[in-house]
Formats: sequence, structure tokens, C-alpha cells
Amino acid sequence: MSTLFVADIHLCEQEPVITAGFMHFLRTRAIAAKALYILGDLFEVWIGDDDPSPLHHEIAISLKTLTERGISCYFIHGNRDFLLGKHYAATCGITLLPTQRVVQLEGLRIVILHGDILCTVDESYQRFRRQVHQRWLQQLFLTLPLWLRLYIVHRMRINSLRINTSKTADTMDVNAKSVIAVMDNARATVMIHGHTHRPAIHQLPGKRLRAVLGAWYNQGSVIEVSTSGIILHKFPFFA
Repeated sequence: MSTLFVADIHLCEQEPVITAGFMHFLRTRAIAAKALYILGDLFEVWIGDDDPSPLHHEIAISLKTLTERGISCYFIHGNRDFLLGKHYAATCGITLLPTQRVVQLEGLRIVILHGDILCTVDESYQRFRRQVHQRWLQQLFLTLPLWLRLYIVHRMRINSLRINTSKTADTMDVNAKSVIAVMDNARATVMIHGHTHRPAIHQLPGKRLRAVLGAWYNQGSVIEVSTSGIILHKFPFFA
């Protein structure tokens, strides 16, 4: 059986086709897997487990159905849904993982992560990331009324889009030295991540490789690890 990895689905109520495509993926592809790893940005935005969004409820039911069938499901936070908490995870039946984790699959030592911590050339983003990951600030934010949280996130998103227009593509991509440093520290021969929306499998020195997941904007993207190797699949939402 295969182990599947996805990231950057960016589910939101404004994109029902993506939601339907992801639900179809869970019913038809993930249901046949040994395990599913979601490497961040499952949702476009997350303002707290107490958000009564029908979309969140729908996804929780689908993931719970998957895990109740015996398919393990793991989640690493992304830069959009880093506030997703233990309550929602329990509702889904998924296991929350730290920022990066090493897994052993098919004789390979694989380090998995969302990928934003690898973009070290983008110093302004890394400063922002350190700020919003302060626990006291997160706890304060979660005490605010839902409407205010949503407004703050909306304004932050507009500001982020404005700032990113002045950055080069290379600035927002991963830094090669950071990739090697993480892999060396993890003693890994394979890295799997998302975030950059640049799906590819890169051969690295020392017979190592870096597999990058694509975003689910126009099609699905999944990395499959099995006895056949590591394969990046791109597919229509309802294939």
C-alpha cells in the first residue's frame, strides 16, 4: 500500500470546486492508502477551532470517515492554518505533528515539513513568521470575537499580497543551503514539502532528492511513496 502526501489545498467557501475535488480525492484515492500526510495549508485561512464554518464541519466528517476506515492521517501546520488546534484535530481524527518530522518509509529516511521555514532569503516573511508564532500572541488573538479575527486576517492577507508583488520568485523560493542543512540535521535522504507551489522532484548531491507538492488551484497534486519509489502525481479534481 502507498503513503500519500498533499499540501496547499487552500480550502475556502469561495472555491467549492476545490472542496469537491478534495472530497473526491479522499473517497477514491486516499481511501486506498496506508496513510495520508497533509503538509499544511489545508485551509486558505484558519481563525480558530471555534469557527462554526459549514466547510470545516464537512471536511472534518470526511477526514473522520477516512481515519475510521483505518487510514492514518497526519497534519503539519502551514502558514495559512497554523492556528488549527487539538479540538479540530480530534474532531477529524487526525494527528498533529511538529513543524518537521522524520518518517521511515520503504527503507527511506524522509523529512517532511510545510516548507516555509526553508525560504530564508525572504527575511521579511521569516520575521513575520516568528512574530505570529509567539504563543502569547496566538492566545490573545484567539480570545477576540470571530468577526474581528476574520477582519484582522483579511487585512493581513491584503498587506501580504501587496508586499509579495515587490519580491522576486527566487526570494520566495526555498534556499538551497537551508534545504541541505535541514536534511543533514535530520539525517534524511529525502525531503517532501509544499508551500512554494512549484511541484517537482529535484535530484540533490549525495543521491538525495527533494519532492515538492503543488497547490490545488486547478488540479490535484499528491506525492506517493511506495515500493515503486517516490512519484509526483498531478490529476484532474474528479479523476
